[in-house]
Amino acid sequence: MTLISRYMSLIKFEHTIFALPFALISLLVASDGRPNLMTLLWVMVAMVGARSAAMAFNRLVDADIDADNPRTADRHIPAGMISRVGASVFVLISAALLVFAAYMLNPLCFKLSPVALIVVLAYSYMKRITPMAHLVLGLGLGIAPVGAWLAVTGQFAAFPLWLSAAVMFWVAGFDAIYGCQDAEYDRQVGLHSLASRFGVEKALTFSRVFHVLSVAFMAGAFRRADNLGTLSMVGVAVMIVLLGWEQSLVRGGDLRRIDKAFFEINSWIGMMLLAVVLVDLYLI
Repeated sequence: MTLISRYMSLIKFEHTIFALPFALISLLVASDGRPNLMTLLWVMVAMVGARSAAMAFNRLVDADIDADNPRTADRHIPAGMISRVGASVFVLISAALLVFAAYMLNPLCFKLSPVALIVVLAYSYMKRITPMAHLVLGLGLGIAPVGAWLAVTGQFAAFPLWLSAAVMFWVAGFDAIYGCQDAEYDRQVGLHSLASRFGVEKALTFSRVFHVLSVAFMAGAFRRADNLGTLSMVGVAVMIVLLGWEQSLVRGGDLRRIDKAFFEINSWIGMMLLAVVLVDLYLI
């Protein structure tokens, strides 16, 4: 494995697909389907920088916990594939990339870039404090649509805030499912998650509630976009089906198919919604 591939694996670069479609949706709606190409470029650079910094920082902060947990002991830092110094440098470079991209976008984005960094990095400490850490992770991904909107317009509006809330609850819902894997370990070492605090069954109930809220906010966002029509609401209906499928895979606390529920289905949701928005904007 090359050095670059080790770092891409450290941050699970492929999972950028979770938040990126929603940033692009916000950017496309804000620009009425005619985004400036340089704005599009810098928004994507900012997204990659923010998520890379957040993920590498999480792996760095949790290195000792990962080493102690049998499920995560083979991660890059505990396994010696990447040093703590190397991970720290990677975090700094990624954070600088976000700030530079924000500077290239507009003054407001640049001024708010430290706030964005605080939000995305704070999650790494939240499970030491509160079982609602899932919502903080959701907020970290959820601010992406707001940032993309500000990159285009330079001002706040209702649409990206509704979209941000939809993303926050969507992420919190699937992260609550993912956290069920470590419920017993987290309880033993004093880490917080919905599963470790309330048990797997109640954590899955929280997850379902979060996903219902996500759908409601997604529908609310699309209804507030003058340049989106009926097809976007069809996308929300498909989202309901996919989330229902995701929830069915872990019904009763059965975690054997958690990879499909967590990785595959959630990656489809973002790309599907982006696709219907593209069709709505350009073909209808």
